[in-house]
Amino acid sequence: MALARSRLLKELKESSRMDDPNMRLMLVGSNVHHWYAYIKGPCKSPYEVRDAYLVISNTVQKGIFKLNILCPPNYPINPPVVSFVTKCFHPNINFETGELCMDVLKSNWSPAWTLQYLCRGVSYILDDPNADSPLNCDAGNLIRSGDIVGFRSMAEMYTLEHALKSFP
Repeated sequence: MALARSRLLKELKESSRMDDPNMRLMLVGSNVHHWYAYIKGPCKSPYEVRDAYLVISNTVQKGIFKLNILCPPNYPINPPVVSFVTKCFHPNINFETGELCMDVLKSNWSPAWTLQYLCRGVSYILDDPNADSPLNCDAGNLIRSGDIVGFRSMAEMYTLEHALKSFP
């Protein structure tokens, strides 16, 4: 427990110095084991916000997705539990629960991973979905059947509808 608290306080300090325009990490209240992450959708992915005004003005704004992160008492030995709070149409994200399918959160976890690196991994998954292990079968089936236009259209629609437009 003391190891987890010490490590998480160190990560909190690092995250406050972090100058990454694509992500924010913050504690939920004063509980060092409970965090929110805000991640911008990757460039040229369906997770950018495109509405009529932005298209007319030739501007693209990234959608921002909120994640809930719960670190166990034995963190970093065991991985955190990460879920999307923002609805996201993606084969590796359960649309109803926000559960995330990511190897590093299961069998490939290493104590060397930090919450910041984990968030970068989530951004990578948004950019490169794995349709072979879907938590959202509809999204996975669209990709596996080769209907990339259909997948991107659905993902863009849900991003426009649900993603945050700016960091809190």
